[in-house]
Amino acid sequence: MLIGEVARRSGVSARMLRHYESLGLVSPSGRTGSGYREYSGRDIRRIFHIESLRSLGLSLREIGRALDDPGFTPAQLVGDLVRRTRERVAAETELLARLSRIDAAGPADWEDVLQIVALLQALGSKSPDARQRAALSSGEEVPVPVEALVEAVLTETDTNVAGALRWALARSGERGPALLARALGAPEAAVRERAVRCLAAMPGDDATEHLRRALDAPDAVVRGCAAPALGTRGVTDAVPELVDMIVDGRNDTDAADALAVLAADPASADAVAGRLVARLAEGATGPGARGRLTQALAGVPGARARRALEELSRDEDRAVALTAVYLLRLRE
Repeated sequence: MLIGEVARRSGVSARMLRHYESLGLVSPSGRTGSGYREYSGRDIRRIFHIESLRSLGLSLREIGRALDDPGFTPAQLVGDLVRRTRERVAAETELLARLSRIDAAGPADWEDVLQIVALLQALGSKSPDARQRAALSSGEEVPVPVEALVEAVLTETDTNVAGALRWALARSGERGPALLARALGAPEAAVRERAVRCLAAMPGDDATEHLRRALDAPDAVVRGCAAPALGTRGVTDAVPELVDMIVDGRNDTDAADALAVLAADPASADAVAGRLVARLAEGATGPGARGRLTQALAGVPGARARRALEELSRDEDRAVALTAVYLLRLRE
């Protein structure tokens, strides 16, 4: 079969076939009387083998070794191809994400594009100062894409930079809460905590609704961050978790403060007091928990809380009784 026919049937150009021949990858088995290259069936099979290996990402040098070296084993080379392919995919994925963020920012001209790229690079800097400046400058001229801010805040370990990123996200618009809420189910506990803390710092009904859903999260840290934030927003759904936090000693001071905010509403005061009293009545509640529950009643106004403190002033646990007496005096 002549080179033109081989090229037509194989899809490999005549120029590439000549290149393969110059590298010693495939040589036609014969020549016609006129001196034209003539390929045998075996030659054509080798061409298809070359193309198959090229499709896997092998270089022409690697293909030559694979086909001609009897001692060559594919395991190491295939493993190396897997590694290189993963690196290439990761790089392409990162590029796609960066392009998508630039597109989402809606740049008006190339100057805007360059400013966005500079901010994205600064957010990924190894310098905490550079990352903080990027967060604080976001939105001044060209907005940083919300996705980039969310990704940055979920991986940030520096306290000051994290605070700046939360501030930037709070000003970034409506998409931030939904993106952060997705991270509440992340496998990494640190990512879940950063997401809920950022949500707690964001204003608006969307953030409040995602925090409300976080009360059902299996992660106690997520619930423990969401509940105080909801309490300070006047969401009574947080009361059971806030009381549990006091019993368990998990951030109990913030939990008690949030209950006090809720109890400032006369319509909620008795309900809050009732929940605290109910937990005090449970026999399984230990001395430390009973003491914290008693102290939490200090921030709850109303007759029900006062009656509970009067009863606790006669409690068998001397520490609880003394705390109740002290709180009653403060009310006077």
